[in-house]
Amino acid sequence: MDRPDVLIIGGGQAALSLGYFLRRSQRSFLILDAEDGPGGAWRHAWRSLRLFSPAQWSSLAGWPLPPEPGQSYPSREHLLDYLARYEQRYELPIERPVHVDSVATSPEGLVVRAGARQWRARSVVSATGSWRHPVVPVYPGQAVYRGRQLHSAHYQDPTPFAGQRVLVVGGGNSGAQILAELSEHAAQTIWVTERPPQFLPDEVDGRVLFERATARWRAQQRDEPVEELPGGFGDIVMVPPVRAARERGVLTARPPFERFTAEGVVWPDGRAQAFDAVIWCTGFQPALDHLAPLGLPDPGTGRIAVNGTRSVDEPRLWLLGYGDWVGAASATLVGVMRSARSTALEIDHYLSQLDAPAGPTH
Repeated sequence: MDRPDVLIIGGGQAALSLGYFLRRSQRSFLILDAEDGPGGAWRHAWRSLRLFSPAQWSSLAGWPLPPEPGQSYPSREHLLDYLARYEQRYELPIERPVHVDSVATSPEGLVVRAGARQWRARSVVSATGSWRHPVVPVYPGQAVYRGRQLHSAHYQDPTPFAGQRVLVVGGGNSGAQILAELSEHAAQTIWVTERPPQFLPDEVDGRVLFERATARWRAQQRDEPVEELPGGFGDIVMVPPVRAARERGVLTARPPFERFTAEGVVWPDGRAQAFDAVIWCTGFQPALDHLAPLGLPDPGTGRIAVNGTRSVDEPRLWLLGYGDWVGAASATLVGVMRSARSTALEIDHYLSQLDAPAGPTH
């Protein structure tokens, strides 16, 4: 399919959810996925990861994620199996592995290139997520540090760190879960966060966070204040491994260090401490390099101006699943459903206008 109505770049949860809704519109579409198999960025998550929402709040459109036997929170493997079966269930047209290099304009539509191949599409949806753009802060002396540095994007399990002194940097859910796991294998773990980590009550999970995100979105739609709606997806959910770490007394964070040395770091009080490894749990930025030829990203923020999920300056382009700037909670499994539905409707309306016969010229 070299000239689809809609070409979707990325094969993760956002692309699958959009594909579900596009099937209803009868528009031709194709999903180009850079991965070797189903699952998107979840394929790269650490092996022990557990979602922080129960199964019924971790589902894509149309088909609920079945509960995992004996588990309150689904595992990475359970989710990967679900995403693979979701593709099959809805017979979504996916080509992989296809790494898109660029998207450019042409009179006939947008041109998408991947190596020697190219496609012309009447509309394009970028749904590449952020896994390929991990963020690592810069510290003085970082280049001279001789220990191992690893971003959470590439962390898999604690085995390589057994008996080592490990510094975990970052105060979100990934930082807390990785710290909890490492603390049972490493000789020493120290947790560094920019601000004191925010722990949610034990009874609060991703379901509650999604409800709060929805309440914020509705308040914004009504131009009402949102300050009284606390709780965000950066707050730490007390999934069982994190609760167990709390009971062991390891969920204690300290403020950032000042600089690196060859052996470790120097704390603000001048004390040096050696570490064998640093694991950066410091987040991601949207992976939008393929859109560079369009000249759309703002130099300051790296983001593209959108109205909902549609590009303001390139009306044939939509962006899906990158977080709140393209839809409240749109980087979550259940949250992307709302953005995917509205995107599919917008694209169908746009293409219908293009297909409408021209009116009289007199």
